[in-house]
Amino acid sequence: MKYLVRDKMLAIGDDYWIEDEDGRHAFLVDGKALRFRDTLELKDPDGRILITLREKLFALRDAMTLERDERRLAVIRKKRFSLLRNHYRVTLSEGTELDVSGRILDREFKVEYEGELLALISRQWYRVRDTYAVDVVREDADASLLIAVAVCVIRMAEKEREGPGDDD
Repeated sequence: MKYLVRDKMLAIGDDYWIEDEDGRHAFLVDGKALRFRDTLELKDPDGRILITLREKLFALRDAMTLERDERRLAVIRKKRFSLLRNHYRVTLSEGTELDVSGRILDREFKVEYEGELLALISRQWYRVRDTYAVDVVREDADASLLIAVAVCVIRMAEKEREGPGDDD
């Protein structure tokens, strides 16, 4: 199932809908303004919070946490020694790791588990400017988790690009 995300609305304080491939509202991203750290909530169409995305404070390296029902679901960090591409590691609470790699800022990347493709993020399917798709490849995959991962790594890559670049 493909989900459409419109890039322009990724500012904190902005809310925006992620639509399914049939144009129906699938998820609401609720940007929480006036918070000490970046916080987003991914909600279902009825307003129920599915995943909370938070910038991790006081980390040695940039990280974001994903929470479900107020419990940590995952931590996302940039891999340190990746030579050719942007590379992120998603560590789920039970220890499972997902690998995110590709051209994050170009919205051309993938999410894998042990070499198996879970989701493909791409602009190639759409001619609408500032729109990309999150194509959840496996039917049994948690679409809300994969969309939250995509939103987080894009935020992290953009913050790194905008920042001074001397964090390490």
